[in-house]
Amino acid sequence: MQDGTQRFETAMARLDALHAEDPRRVEIDGATIAHELLYAQRMSEWLARVAPQASEALRLAVRAQHLQRWKIPRDDYSRDRPGYLMWRRDLGRRQAERAAQVLAEVGYDEVTRERVSGYIRKENLRRDEDTQALEDTACLVFLHYYFADFANQHDEDKLIRIVRKTWNKMSPRGHELAATIPLAPEHQALLERALA
Repeated sequence: MQDGTQRFETAMARLDALHAEDPRRVEIDGATIAHELLYAQRMSEWLARVAPQASEALRLAVRAQHLQRWKIPRDDYSRDRPGYLMWRRDLGRRQAERAAQVLAEVGYDEVTRERVSGYIRKENLRRDEDTQALEDTACLVFLHYYFADFANQHDEDKLIRIVRKTWNKMSPRGHELAATIPLAPEHQALLERALA
């Protein structure tokens, strides 16, 4: 029987091993890493700022949020809004189920597994502090690491809509932290136009 710390570390290692199976690779500081493993690490780093006293369940959910995301390709769904929403729903369900399976394998109880799954599915967003912390973390990771590339691929009208939606999903604490993210002048200007 593992103690709580060992169980948590084992769970994180197993989640990271699954992330590392992502066939997409990125280069960071001269090293190559699986795309989703890097994303998971960035999520954990930002969670430490969003909720320094985060519960174990929330830390696990944040690390598992994109678990094996590449296994459900966006291109398997229609390229319209209903297709996008169905893809997101299916992703959340699958990621929550897979995370719960990993947690069961290392000895977490059903209550913890269901809590982690609920956070990943983003249940009770805005009403549950931990679910909101996960959402804030995901939004901040997007703004910090992925917004610039995303902005270069889409027209301004679409970007403004996405920035507004992202901002509206965040809490006041998320907004405060977003203001600390250094953006290139053109991306900062776009953010300001979206929020004006």
